[in-house]
Formats: sequence, C-alpha cells, structure tokens
Amino acid sequence: MGSEFETEIRYSVIIPMYNEEEVIGETYRRIKKVMSETGEHYELIFVNDGSKDRSAAIIKDYSLWDNTVKLLDFSRNFGHQIAITAGMDYACGDAVVIIDADLQDPPELIHTMIARWKEGYEVVYAQRIKRKGETWFKKWSAGAFYRLLRAASDTPIPVDTGDFRLMDRKVVNELKKLPENNRFVRGLVSWVGFRQIAVEFERDERLAGETKYPLKRMLKLSLDGITSFSTKPLKIAGYAGILLSAVGFVYLLYVIYCALFTASTTKGWASIISLMLIFDGFILIMLGVLGEYVGRIYEEIKGRPLYIVRETFGLEKARSKERKDTVNR
Repeated sequence: MGSEFETEIRYSVIIPMYNEEEVIGETYRRIKKVMSETGEHYELIFVNDGSKDRSAAIIKDYSLWDNTVKLLDFSRNFGHQIAITAGMDYACGDAVVIIDADLQDPPELIHTMIARWKEGYEVVYAQRIKRKGETWFKKWSAGAFYRLLRAASDTPIPVDTGDFRLMDRKVVNELKKLPENNRFVRGLVSWVGFRQIAVEFERDERLAGETKYPLKRMLKLSLDGITSFSTKPLKIAGYAGILLSAVGFVYLLYVIYCALFTASTTKGWASIISLMLIFDGFILIMLGVLGEYVGRIYEEIKGRPLYIVRETFGLEKARSKERKDTVNR
C-alpha cells in the first residue's frame, strides 16, 4: 500500500489485544474480509498491550506479507483504554473504527457504521440489545454501571455501549487533544459532542480465551468513568453530611430531654454506639471518595506519558501528523 503520503487511507481499524493468541487469527480474517469489501484503502492497527503469549508475533508475521497490517507493541501492559488512545494517535484514516480482538463485537457491523458515517454522522457507536454467553451478574453489574454513570454524569453517555464505534477524523483529532491519564474513552467521545448515532446489535460470546475485564478491572473502569465525568459523589457527601448532622442534632435534643426529665439516660448506650458507628463509617466512606479524586489529581500532575512503545511494524514516524479535519464523502 505504501506510505500515507503515497496513498490516502480511508479507514483505520484499531484492534487492542492482550493475550489473544487463540482468537487473533480469526479476528484478522473476519476484519480483513469486511474491510476488503469496502473497496477503499484501509489499515489494520493492532495494539499489543503487553501480551505474554504469541499475539504480537502472529501479527508481525501477517505484516510481512500484508501491508495493511500494522503493529504497535507496548513495553508493558498499560490498559485497554490506553491501547485505544495509542491507536488513535497513530491512525491516519478519514474514519477510525475501534473494535476489540475477542470477536464479541461483530466486524460485519462496520459496514452499517460506514453507511451512517457517509450519511453525515461523525460518531457511530454500537449499542448492545443482547449479551450472549455472559453470567447474570456480569449483565446486571454492567447494566447498573451504565445507568449509574448516566445518572451521575453531566455528560450524557449512552447506556449499554462499549468502545466499538466509528469516528470521523475531526472527532479523533479533538480526542487527541485531551491529555488525561485515567481515561474513559467512550465518555470522552460523548464529551466532545458532534453528530452521533447508535446502531443496535446482539453481542456474541467470546470465540476463545478468557475475558480481559474481570471484576477488579471493571470496578476500576467504573471509578474512572464516574470520577472523570461527575463531581456528584462529592456533592452527595455534603448533602448527606447536612442530613446526618440534622439527625444528630435532633437526637441530641432527645438525650438532653432524657437527662433532664427522666431517669433512663443509661439505656441509650447501645443507640449512641450505633450512631457513632454509622457516622464514623460514613466519614470513612467519604474520605475514600475524596481519596479517589485526589489520587486522580496526583496521577495527572505527574506528567508521565500515557504509554511507551517498544517497537512498531508497518508504522512510519510521520504518522502522528494531523490529517485534514474534513473529507469529501
């Protein structure tokens, strides 16, 4: 295909991967087939997020004989959201597609996304209407998280959506200006605005391997999403503090009444201890909330790079050059 200066790339497909050796071959085959059917120039950017298996080696082999295949190889695992960010930094297509390597999101849906993009929409995101092969707890917790985030955030973030989406070049250029470390990409895409539309789909089971988002990582992603797009937890702390102080004051009046007009003041010992435990527990919870926000401020002011690239294959140094903001459709 040559360099970006010889052939203008129409579509960039970003595929983050972490220990996807069992499925990466089929992922490449299906995405390659879909993109070839567009009849336009494209690139497949695989971002290896510190895999410990042969995922990177497999993509290196593909890149030797397929010049649409590019590899961005991290020095270690930096996380899924950072891998997506790196892919956007190196992508140079007029439209950029993000899709996971596990094939739960069907590559064939990209055709529909492209059609919506050509209609004038600048962000086309995939919205799940059904999740196959997942436990009830996974479905329930994911649904609860998206609705909690929507209620807490000042930015309207669509529910039941992951990172599977197509974005116009102008959207990607704006996202590249956002430097925060604790990234929640789907929230950032909503924050930058532009014309957005959903396409619905049924999410498939993983073809092979294990989920890369166990409970611990899901909780971190949830905290990143809520703390990045909402200060309501801090406001709730203030409101709850006022309410509990009022309750405490009323209880104080009751204690004074008992001391002055009754002989049963010692009987309140258990209730006093209970109230103390409630208040102390609430204070510790709010300190934890404050700690989350302070910790994120600390991470931001360090100024460390988001990621470190160990090596690349098929990616030229000049790829970070900004592409034009508008394209002819």
